[in-house]
Amino acid sequence: MKTMGEKTFMQGNMAMAESAIRAGCKLFFGYPITPSSEVAEYFAKAMFTRPEENITFIQAETEVAAFNMIAGAVAAGHRAMTATSGPGFSLGQEAMSFMSCADLPAVILDIMRPGPGDGDIMAGQSDYHQLTRGGGHGDYRNLILAPYTVEEGCRLMQEAFVLAEKYHNPVVVASDGNLAKLRESVELPGRLEVPAPEEQYNSLTGYDPAVRGKHVFLTGMNGAAEVIMINERLQKKFRAIVENEVRYERYNCEDAAIVLVAYGSLARVCISAMKLAREEGIKVGLIRPITLWPYPEKAFEDLNGKKFLCCELSAGQMVDDVKLSVENKHDVYLFSRWGSVLPSPKEVLADIRKLNEVK
Repeated sequence: MKTMGEKTFMQGNMAMAESAIRAGCKLFFGYPITPSSEVAEYFAKAMFTRPEENITFIQAETEVAAFNMIAGAVAAGHRAMTATSGPGFSLGQEAMSFMSCADLPAVILDIMRPGPGDGDIMAGQSDYHQLTRGGGHGDYRNLILAPYTVEEGCRLMQEAFVLAEKYHNPVVVASDGNLAKLRESVELPGRLEVPAPEEQYNSLTGYDPAVRGKHVFLTGMNGAAEVIMINERLQKKFRAIVENEVRYERYNCEDAAIVLVAYGSLARVCISAMKLAREEGIKVGLIRPITLWPYPEKAFEDLNGKKFLCCELSAGQMVDDVKLSVENKHDVYLFSRWGSVLPSPKEVLADIRKLNEVK
């Protein structure tokens, strides 16, 4: 087994699975779906080859079952996760709404692929609206982390468990089919401390009047007063996440005339396109959101008089958040691909050249 600090060469899905195990995740429930299946495979293999880890893997009947299994596991105070892709993530949305309302710190790895419907099994980013707006019913939010390298994916995978327990809320790591299958050099993270189940907020450890009172969560809300109380509590939590957990990176934005906005594997393409454009004398910068929710509106605040080119592997979903961030004070354009095939830096550069001619 690889040790902390050791550079190794791993596939994205497998590296993120290993990072989850090192974060103290011993329970994985899931249903195979491309391009996420290697995560389940890694946990299944580790259950037999690393008995000292005490890992449990269960292949659920459907994603509906898997999402509810992790709800039960985290309710008992254990770190648990699932991994899926678009169609499977859709099936889990009722459980996502419930887990947010019930303050359950679940972690979900969504390996995005193109849609709608079953779509394709390659890379895409068309889960963005579902991820950031909440695909289930009710006024809830989930913290969404979007890596752009395998190594960053390993780090964010571990941070997802910490943040989920900090805010008692589901956290989704939003990867895509390119990062999932990509093999690259990665420094695996160390192990995280794991609180005992009885120390976990919201864990169902039984009723002991000498220690704690009854801890009961009912799926129904009893009248208007309880509806207001629960929703006010949730909104307070979401405001705290917005205040404390916004993350992004900016590249060469200060002198840029054109600012690209991209996340995930497409951000890697845009970094190369930015460098090519600067070699031609076109001043281009890049904003890379790391949290898709809360969205990094602050990254746009001081960028006046610039054009923005939002780059996505979808018909255009994040572009809505870019427009909201600039408050319609600046021109926002869209570079859109449907997914499956990652565009080249030269394709992005071609749109940059066209935009550079726009007065």
